Amino acid sequence: MSLITISNLGKSYDPDDIFSSISVTIPRRARIGLVGPNGVGKTTLLRILVGEEEPSEGSVYRARGIRIAYLPQETMIDSPRTVWDECLQPFNDLLKMQDELRELEVAMGDSQQVDEALEVYGRKQEEFEMLGGYAYETRIRQTLSGLGFDGAELHRPMSQLSGGQRTRALLGKLLLSDPDLLLLDEPTNHLDIAAIEWLENYLNDWEGALVCVSHDRYFLDQVVSLIWEMTPAMEVYRGNYTAYVLQRAERYKRRLGEFKKQQAFIEKEEEFIRRNIAGQKTRQAQGRRKRLERLLEEARLSAPVKEPRRLRLQLKPTGRSGDLVLRTREVSIGYADEGKALFSIPDLLLKRGECAAIIGPNGVGKTSFLKTLVEQIPPFSGEVVLGASLEIGYFVQAHEDLHMEWTLMEEIEAKAPGMLPAEIRHYLARFLFTGDDVFKQVSMLSGGERGKLALACLALSNANLLLLDEPTNHLDLPSQEVLQGILSDFAGTIMLVSHDRYLVDALATQVWEVMPSERKLRVFDGSYSEYRETLRTEAARQTVEGGTGEGKAKRGRDTKQKSTMREERRRKKRRDVLEVEIADLEARLESLSQELENPPDDIEEVRRLGQEYQDRQRLLEESLEEWSSL
Repeated sequence: MSLITISNLGKSYDPDDIFSSISVTIPRRARIGLVGPNGVGKTTLLRILVGEEEPSEGSVYRARGIRIAYLPQETMIDSPRTVWDECLQPFNDLLKMQDELRELEVAMGDSQQVDEALEVYGRKQEEFEMLGGYAYETRIRQTLSGLGFDGAELHRPMSQLSGGQRTRALLGKLLLSDPDLLLLDEPTNHLDIAAIEWLENYLNDWEGALVCVSHDRYFLDQVVSLIWEMTPAMEVYRGNYTAYVLQRAERYKRRLGEFKKQQAFIEKEEEFIRRNIAGQKTRQAQGRRKRLERLLEEARLSAPVKEPRRLRLQLKPTGRSGDLVLRTREVSIGYADEGKALFSIPDLLLKRGECAAIIGPNGVGKTSFLKTLVEQIPPFSGEVVLGASLEIGYFVQAHEDLHMEWTLMEEIEAKAPGMLPAEIRHYLARFLFTGDDVFKQVSMLSGGERGKLALACLALSNANLLLLDEPTNHLDLPSQEVLQGILSDFAGTIMLVSHDRYLVDALATQVWEVMPSERKLRVFDGSYSEYRETLRTEAARQTVEGGTGEGKAKRGRDTKQKSTMREERRRKKRRDVLEVEIADLEARLESLSQELENPPDDIEEVRRLGQEYQDRQRLLEESLEEWSSL
């Protein structure tokens, strides 16, 4: 049985029709990615599914008792509760049951109530345990940690958090609520790569259904198995995002071929009818005309819908740089007035035609690193050497190099003073700014529009070294695909800061990952996929070698590695001990529970059993928490 069935759904805001005639179903355990150009109605459809908006036409049938959770792009939560208290809300029933158990424990100390209290306590305690009553706090910590919250942030009021932090907190609360259907609108916008990978793993193991709007192509590849494309009609494709791109091209090519074939047949039939309707083959022509009329009425194909207009970007260096683009010697990144470096980097070498992808968590100094490499800010220590004949083009993440009070025309004119107004308008049209859009102030543009304007300015730089700081932020999928294709063909050199793993995997010839815990940069010569596979292989090898003679010999040669492996071995030993203790505690609790369900006549013995149960339950909770942290 489907969770939701949508029939002939339509939505309009007079006089504009957003979409119409949409008919799809959401089965249980579905993994659906909802894609389409900006403004086509994806968010509106999610709001209709959750019941926050009503359709203009058609119907939405929801399964009885369905629990739906919805994450909007921007979260408006202004709660006085802390992050922790907000995430406790899905467990209100368990918290109430926990209070009831505590009241029963008090009642068990009263000789007049003990028999009745013991009977009720046994049933409730079993139900409490079955519903996860002894694990919910661990679940909350794991979820919030996975989404990037540290311990101190858990007890901050929601009202003190940034918009991105509030969105992450709401996402954690929704995941903990275990809905039947989860609707996510751009869930990765405020997550770094580590948090996104955690979310991917969580969703892949989760049993509910998912509909997700996302511009993160790598995320869609990892999570979804069905793509809904709004054009604004609805097209359904089997598979993940990469499969959808291939199928979309094949489907358009097939439909275009079928349409052209039918058009050729119609023209041929019409020509025969014109030539023979009044001649010797009149009856044959009349028969063909009837058949043609029936075909035109019942089976005429429409021309396949062309893809929406895409930006037309060209990045052509005016000159060739030297073969050596960048070299560093004993460089550390940071600011002298802060007294210590953010991180150190090994000696780097970047050659013409390469793409170095700089990745790492938010706030670790990736943008500062980028500016240091091109000598916009001095290094904390060491030396940066740039190659010869470099023309640098810089795409700034926050677009602070744009002038908010200028119009689009003025912004382009400043970058290309020789352009005539008509040429500027024609140029901006290539970036989807048409009509009166060109006279808008930059401050009136959306995030995606500012990104396109920044790309338009970058294309005028004629640079042979591109510094790109989150270039796909806020861009829709078609624009991301265009940008990726243009950068793949770029004849110069690229340094790319990005959380867009799809783009990084397509472009990177080197991966530079900032490791904040170690205060250093890890350098890998190869693609992102090769880098991730290398990390997985190294982790597996270290696990295998941990107890072998070879592993011990390596630890002996490297003091730091030896200390790390010793600590890991200690943690593993402690985990093993805890697992045995947890099993023993659970077995004893099960035995005590059975004894309390049929208590002895001795009241003191009953009290002793009840106290032992509470003590062992507390020990179990502490052991589970320690095991989880390890």
